[in-house]
Amino acid sequence: MLPQSDLQFLQQKIQELKNALFFSQNTSVLRIGTTIVSVIKVDELGQMWFFVPRPQQAITEFDKEFPVRLEFFKKGKEFFLHVSGKAFIVTDPEEINGLVHDDLRELAGDHIVLIRVKMGKADYFGTSTSSIHAGWWRDLKNQFHTWMFNTRPGYKPYYLADAPLPFSIA
Repeated sequence: MLPQSDLQFLQQKIQELKNALFFSQNTSVLRIGTTIVSVIKVDELGQMWFFVPRPQQAITEFDKEFPVRLEFFKKGKEFFLHVSGKAFIVTDPEEINGLVHDDLRELAGDHIVLIRVKMGKADYFGTSTSSIHAGWWRDLKNQFHTWMFNTRPGYKPYYLADAPLPFSIA
């Protein structure tokens, strides 16, 4: 399990960026399409809550849980975030009522679907905007170190699950 301070850091960064590209990594024929989402809430269990547009097909025909990837980015911020995990389609009215306002509750039935994502891994990337050139020798050493040890400046992975998610091709 992720330490509380790391979870709070991720909650803060996700709320700061707010919007992400949502990619369903499901291999079934019916899957929710790639879309831009706006995260409503990140809870203390490491779950993100947001809405996606309701597909034309019956929602009951979709897999109730599936692997996903979210890519958070906001112009002008000095970081971005990639999150992977398992998504769950939330159809329980009690969960929906406890999370959203009255105006969204009406939309949830017809136009949008509530999704809950249990984060499995989050990759934080800090970007440097320094305009100071460190010199060609230091740049060469940094590039060599990056190439040899497969590291990226500002990269910090967070593993939120005890074991990696089993993404299988079935």
